[in-house]
Amino acid sequence: MDISWLGHASFKLKGKAATVVTDPYEQQIGFKFPKTEADIVTVSHTHFDHNATGAVGGEPFIIDGVGEYEIKGVSIIGVDSFHDEKKGAERGKNILFNIQIDEVNVAHLGDLGQEALTTEQIEELGNVDVLLIPVGGFYTIDAPTAAKIVAQIEPKIVIPMHYATEGLTIKSLEGVDKFLKEMAKETGEKLAKLAITKEKLPEELQLVLLERAG
Repeated sequence: MDISWLGHASFKLKGKAATVVTDPYEQQIGFKFPKTEADIVTVSHTHFDHNATGAVGGEPFIIDGVGEYEIKGVSIIGVDSFHDEKKGAERGKNILFNIQIDEVNVAHLGDLGQEALTTEQIEELGNVDVLLIPVGGFYTIDAPTAAKIVAQIEPKIVIPMHYATEGLTIKSLEGVDKFLKEMAKETGEKLAKLAITKEKLPEELQLVLLERAG
């Protein structure tokens, strides 16, 4: 499976039989959504920078609710969570997705705002090989909280998202450097995409930075 970052909280997960796109965004975030087709689109919540399903070509199946789904050999679990620290009172709910493609489990945490996951959420989410986690703070969890949630989930690979990047009009987000410091991890050059298989998962936690596609 190939994982490409389309910007902000959007990724393309390209497997042997199907392609999934997460949280597509409107152009008003500061840059245009890349021309992309998918079989499935997941939406963590209904904010303009996460739910622009019309930007994705190919007549994809839209998943914007909790539950279990099986589409074109891709297994997806949606888990209820909150967009803030006050059980949704400020920004509403958020969906955590565990997407299994080619036997690799990729968790996308959307705009998670909780200080920690509950035991029930961790159990529902299940095994996670690759974790796509927001780290920019303000609208979602910040770097220290993200590092704690990584420790809760115990993935093999972590890919940060939803942080300040060039061109982004959401100016309140922090950059990725604070998260790297919290994780005490150094990374080399950014990758254009991550090619991963079940057999090639690292034994120790690996942190990967991706270049924005398009």
